[in-house]
Amino acid sequence: MPPVALEATRQEWEDGHRRLEAKASDRALYVQYLAELEIVLDQLRRRLGQTFTLDELADTYPGADRWVQEALAEHELTRGWPARMTTVIDAAFHLYSRGAVDYRP
Repeated sequence: MPPVALEATRQEWEDGHRRLEAKASDRALYVQYLAELEIVLDQLRRRLGQTFTLDELADTYPGADRWVQEALAEHELTRGWPARMTTVIDAAFHLYSRGAVDYRP
């Protein structure tokens, strides 16, 4: 992925993480987000493992809606999870990116 495109994608992830953290004042809702976030992080671990680059992670991002929806649908989540999915995906990718071998803030 070209550096400019990667930076734009990373910005999307960071924005999602900010949206997630903005929910912290509503404890019940925030707990729902965190449960969904863990499911997505688990899926990223399965798909990429622990050794990956930011480009590899970014290559996984375009198809994430499909496999995240499948993963979340398998769990008995509270109502409304589809509306939270974009924020959860972006926040998960943001957090997971910190483990990339070429991560830089």
